[in-house]
Amino acid sequence: MNAIQQGQDYTGGQNDVEGDEDESPFEFRALEVALESICSFLAARTLELETAAYPALDELTSQISSRNLDRVRKLKSAMTRLTARVQKVRDELEQLLDDDDDMADLYLSRKLAGTSPVSGSGAANWYLASPTIGSKISRASRASIATARGDENDVEELEMLLEAYFMQIDGTLNKLTTLREYIDDTEDYINIQLDNHRNQLIQLELFLSSGTVCLSIYSLVAAIFGMNIPYTWDTNHGYMFKWVVIVSGIFCATLFILIMSYARLKGLVGS
Repeated sequence: MNAIQQGQDYTGGQNDVEGDEDESPFEFRALEVALESICSFLAARTLELETAAYPALDELTSQISSRNLDRVRKLKSAMTRLTARVQKVRDELEQLLDDDDDMADLYLSRKLAGTSPVSGSGAANWYLASPTIGSKISRASRASIATARGDENDVEELEMLLEAYFMQIDGTLNKLTTLREYIDDTEDYINIQLDNHRNQLIQLELFLSSGTVCLSIYSLVAAIFGMNIPYTWDTNHGYMFKWVVIVSGIFCATLFILIMSYARLKGLVGS
């Protein structure tokens, strides 16, 4: 009866080991936890940055002020730092996926089993001599032993794991890239607005300069007649002063109109 019971215990323990062969080894689960933590953290930071950046950019577009510019500057700096971190993780995963040897090196249980004195028939004799120990081994240890018996060139399981998180981190990087493009578009729009304001100031300066020239000519005529120089040619011709002032005003106004028409014809001022 004891022999039968031992045989049943051994068979049950062996079935447990074979049933757990499909599970990931411990190092893969540890790697998955680390990647999940990193990707989730970076995704959360990206979402937080998007939530703050898009309203700030829209507000800057509607109202250009020092406060809004400084706010967008800080957000852009934070985005640059976050993009560098996400890009670093993505590059490392991509480099790891491109090299099967590096992925094979992550099978730590295989390396441990390859250097362990308990292997092959020795492992079977060990289970046979201690049938109850197999049921006490943790699921992670049994999965590692099962993985150690696999093909050393088989990295499909690890590749699927890395590809899943590579796609996740690549999606996060795409969001940051979209945000950067939106910031660049906003900066271009702001530069266009500033150029437009600058052109309007130049047009205003042209109007003022032209008006100043015409007023200077008009003032010159008044200054000539206002000098304290005795002359007799205005005797009995006092009415001429009124006509001189009127003609000078008409001439200056006509000159201003001609200057503005020429500037508009050459495209120096807007229509």
